[in-house]
Amino acid sequence: MNSAFNNVSAAGLAAKLAFAFLLLVPAIPAQAVFANGADVGWLTQMEASGIKFYNSSGTQQDCLQVLQGVGMNSIRLRVWVNPSGGWNGQTDVVNKAVRAKNLGFRIMIDFHYSDSWADPGQQTKPAAWASHGIAQLRTDVTNHTTAVLNALKSAGVTPEWVQVGNETNNGMLWNDGKASTSMANFASLITSGYNAVKAVFPSAKVVVHISNGYDNSLFRWIFDGLQANGAGGKYDVIGMSLYPSTSNWATLNSQCLTNMNDMVARYGKEVMLAEVGMDVSAASTAKSFLTDIIAKTKSVSGGKGLGVFYWEPEAYNSWQGYTLGAFGSNGRPTIALDAFGGGGGGGSGNLVTNPGFETGGASQTPSGWSTSGTTDADKSESGGHAGSLKLTHWKASAYQVTTFQSKTGLTNGTYTLRAWVMSGGGQSICRLYARNFGGTEKNLTLPATSTWTQITITGINVTNGQCEIGVTSTASANNWCNMDDVEFLKN
Repeated sequence: MNSAFNNVSAAGLAAKLAFAFLLLVPAIPAQAVFANGADVGWLTQMEASGIKFYNSSGTQQDCLQVLQGVGMNSIRLRVWVNPSGGWNGQTDVVNKAVRAKNLGFRIMIDFHYSDSWADPGQQTKPAAWASHGIAQLRTDVTNHTTAVLNALKSAGVTPEWVQVGNETNNGMLWNDGKASTSMANFASLITSGYNAVKAVFPSAKVVVHISNGYDNSLFRWIFDGLQANGAGGKYDVIGMSLYPSTSNWATLNSQCLTNMNDMVARYGKEVMLAEVGMDVSAASTAKSFLTDIIAKTKSVSGGKGLGVFYWEPEAYNSWQGYTLGAFGSNGRPTIALDAFGGGGGGGSGNLVTNPGFETGGASQTPSGWSTSGTTDADKSESGGHAGSLKLTHWKASAYQVTTFQSKTGLTNGTYTLRAWVMSGGGQSICRLYARNFGGTEKNLTLPATSTWTQITITGINVTNGQCEIGVTSTASANNWCNMDDVEFLKN
């Protein structure tokens, strides 16, 4: 210790030691904003088929704006090499990515390295690569990855994450890249993809994606294998898929959290749920599942849980046979997506059961509603406002019918009732109403119009914790009215 150092005061010494410590200890980066994500690979194909999307109020919007309204901040897009029809090919992906980027979304690009779906059951080489051996396949991966990413770069899009392979539980580009046959080959393909990504976008995080996020032994097998074959440093993030049922989601979520924490501890990597989903008919349960897995991902040790992406939430009415979306048959987000915090899903305060009359299909006395009076004068049938079905009051003879819901357990306060309606006119009574809320009934007569028109009753001051809402008609033969997309909201 030299004399100058000996002469430093105690306070000065403490300051110098603190400063030296700061120099030696790296700064801890601020945790990035959690990724609330959606995979929307089908979007442009759905739009080309004439499918429309609506926000929770029934207003038609760009699907991406609807997703923003429910709290989404990230978009995931799959890439196929030479797909039929061009959907999910390079041009389609760039177009979707530009749209998402212009709305402020963060972007994940998901390379399948196939002309169609790549998943645990199929990792088929693109037709143009079918005869290629592993050496040429490494070059193919490099060239394809580079070409797509350069096209994105030229369009002004910088992806935050890039997946090298999709659900590669047993490798990719079978059979040459099948992990159970040659983990070394699989590792070499991951390395080729990683190097190509970093050459174009050095800051992008490379994701290796495996399904069944609850299956720790599967993940250890894959990532131990990559590490043993020189690819342990050739990815940044471990991606997972999780598609539980309504009965096992709590168990699988807990197992998934255990697995995520093990991946962080064992490999030092960040983790994310790159795909999640649940049956659209179980929207309330799906909301519970999503709320829980989002919270668990945020709780991952070291802040290394990056985000949760819902796979194709915008798919509705069994598009392509898929039933795990999160938009109802009326083209609006269901309550499930409220889990992402935007409050714009089907549960965005709307207290009406079956507000669009879609549940249960066309029927006498729609599901979730009660009927009094001439009970065969109301039904749900085709021709809905935003979805497929609507409520109709009509009978070939004179009738008096009321279709209603009684809401109990309400928080006292002011509420609003609104609905989209049409009417042929001519009824002696045809009204939307709110009653039994502790004050004088409030109602509006339906306008005579054959065009859907929204009417609103405001200032419903609930003082007794309950309210009956509905539509009532007293009419002669063949008079009709329709109602759809009903909302009862606390102000």
